[in-house]
Amino acid sequence: MKKYYKPFALILSLLLISMNTAAEDKDLRTIQGLVMRLIPQKADKFSFVKQQSEKGKDCFTLTQKDSKIIISGNNANAMAVGLNYYLNRYCHTTVSWYAEVPVILPEKLPEISGTITSSAKVDRRFFLNYCTYGYTVPFFSWKDWERLIDWMALHGINMPLAITGQEMVWYNVWSKIGMTDQEIRSYFTGPVYLPWHRMANIDRWNGPLPKEWLYEQRDLQKLILARERDFNMQPVLPAFAGHVPAELKRIFPDADIKSLGKWAGFDKQYLCHFLNPGDTLFAKIQKMFLEEQTALFGTDHIYGVDPFNEGEPPSWEPTYLKDISKNMYATLTAVDPKAEWMQMGWMFYYDKKVWTPDRVKAFLQGVPLGKMSLLDYHCENVELWKTNEAFYGQPYIWCYLGNFGGNTTLVGNVKEAGERLDAALKTAHRNMLGVGSTLEGLDVVQFPYEYVFDKVWTHSDEGNQKWIDELADRHTGFTSSSVRKAWQILFNEIFIQVPSTYCILPCRSPIFNDNHSDRTKIKYPAQRLEEVWSLLLDVPQCERNELQIDLIAVGRQVLGNKFLIVKSEFDAAYTAKNMALLKQKAYEMEELLSDLDCLTSFNTRCTINKWIDDARTLGRNAEMKNYYERNARYLITLWGGHLSDYANRAWSGLIGSYYSGRWHLYIHDVLASAQTGKPFDQKAFDEKREQFEQTWVHSTSPISLPNRNDLLTFCKMMFPKYHLRSTVKLR
Repeated sequence: MKKYYKPFALILSLLLISMNTAAEDKDLRTIQGLVMRLIPQKADKFSFVKQQSEKGKDCFTLTQKDSKIIISGNNANAMAVGLNYYLNRYCHTTVSWYAEVPVILPEKLPEISGTITSSAKVDRRFFLNYCTYGYTVPFFSWKDWERLIDWMALHGINMPLAITGQEMVWYNVWSKIGMTDQEIRSYFTGPVYLPWHRMANIDRWNGPLPKEWLYEQRDLQKLILARERDFNMQPVLPAFAGHVPAELKRIFPDADIKSLGKWAGFDKQYLCHFLNPGDTLFAKIQKMFLEEQTALFGTDHIYGVDPFNEGEPPSWEPTYLKDISKNMYATLTAVDPKAEWMQMGWMFYYDKKVWTPDRVKAFLQGVPLGKMSLLDYHCENVELWKTNEAFYGQPYIWCYLGNFGGNTTLVGNVKEAGERLDAALKTAHRNMLGVGSTLEGLDVVQFPYEYVFDKVWTHSDEGNQKWIDELADRHTGFTSSSVRKAWQILFNEIFIQVPSTYCILPCRSPIFNDNHSDRTKIKYPAQRLEEVWSLLLDVPQCERNELQIDLIAVGRQVLGNKFLIVKSEFDAAYTAKNMALLKQKAYEMEELLSDLDCLTSFNTRCTINKWIDDARTLGRNAEMKNYYERNARYLITLWGGHLSDYANRAWSGLIGSYYSGRWHLYIHDVLASAQTGKPFDQKAFDEKREQFEQTWVHSTSPISLPNRNDLLTFCKMMFPKYHLRSTVKLR
């Protein structure tokens, strides 16, 4: 950021412009609406002014006139970033992406000395992932979306993935083609699985999709798009990528339709089918879809088109792949001459053994340069632009993923990702269009995404230490040297693992002498995280949601790390035939599960009840409420195919009813085996576990949460309990 002083006359003229245009300027109405939603009690303390962009870049300016905070920007999006800068740096407050969390401000707004100005380093700032629409937002109400869009605007996001409600478009298209209502809705998956249906991974799973869902999501999408466009965003809508119902063969028996093969262990009945873009039917369906979608939702001419995501094309011949993309793009421009294709780069990473450089190049060069943009999906792990010759000239967006499956573990190599992003921005490769985040689930820890998007606007050399200290202050509402130290350790030593489907062991299925090390390993000393928890507890109160989340997120990881050790000792005690120690470790495991369930109950977003309650709210009657709940339960547990526990979450209620239920069975069977002398039978246990899991996902019984007192008090009880407990060494 730059600080300098402007003449008083210029400030006065900007203020006069603001007064004259406030009643008629859409950007000013939009930003004022944001302030009224977030901080209505202080709305009269802010004045917003339109200014020219800085060399074609989005920009904002902060200054003060008398008691007014004056925020100017070239559009509503830039002004929102300026507002967030003031809230973060001056008011020491964080705006949550969850609607129920209030924005806390000091009684007297801090003054601004001089003038602060900033401009965006890149034009495009992308956000969301197909998977987010299953792992986090499927049950979002308009109130939830309203806050999420506000959060996006505050962080300068101007290109969100916007795929809500597309099933209504498809329903209309397939109906016009001649499919029946039952055929269409059975082709769709259940609501939480729609992302993987949209990506042509699975059909039918946990369907059919209710008719009421189609209309409600259509109406919700209209609200979402209107607000996003108010904030100068260009929503990325879907286009036809070749995924068709198998029943289409009934109507068009000569169509070139082929199976995409099995995915993630799902049975044959759930696999997807692909229509060759060279078939004349493809262009017909594309035209019908885009015209239907534009009539309902409008267009910003940028379309997400993602064939073969985690799937196999009918042929790997480079000439075939080039023809596929060439023909597919031609069907877009035949309907919308301004069309731009946005493509996930994920498939080139996920299937890197088969997406060889010659195949990638052929596929990308089937589209004119500049008419396809790539999302370099997982840059904190692999920057594909470096290994694919900057996508052979096609524009790309550098993306931080950060979360798989909505998992709740402390992972994400945030500092390293920041260094990679800094280097990419300094390189300023001619076809790097922007920065984005492709997180699969929001979870509750939002600081990595704040950090990444802040780099788009930060022009100073303040460095990470100052940024993290300010983050700590925002989370407490005051300056605490202990919390600052805790966050420095978190940033530099704990958030160092490249994101994957990591979890704490309680969230994985029990296996004798196996702790799922590929998913539960940590790359830092466990004692170091305990020190962080101790430092976070060195505060007089934890009134702010952010500090509460810190205590829970760190605490559940500490207890999860302890559980892994105790489970290993439990298994070892069984092998050593030490019955006394075995019973002791069984008790400790049960105790840890109970304490984990209680710790996570202190915030509604760390409980399963919020997830299930939101799902049931969508149902108009008991049957539909139960249907939505079954979908909600299934995704975060069994998922389907061989993806069990992929979307695990250390949530209160889920721990107490589901994870603990599996571990109770395991502990019981191991103890029984030790007592009878009969060897532990993993296969027999797995059969009982699977029966328990099926019963749980089909249940609609309310899930009770532990009784709670005060989070800070509870954590201060837990810390010495587990920090001082020594592990027992077997002789």
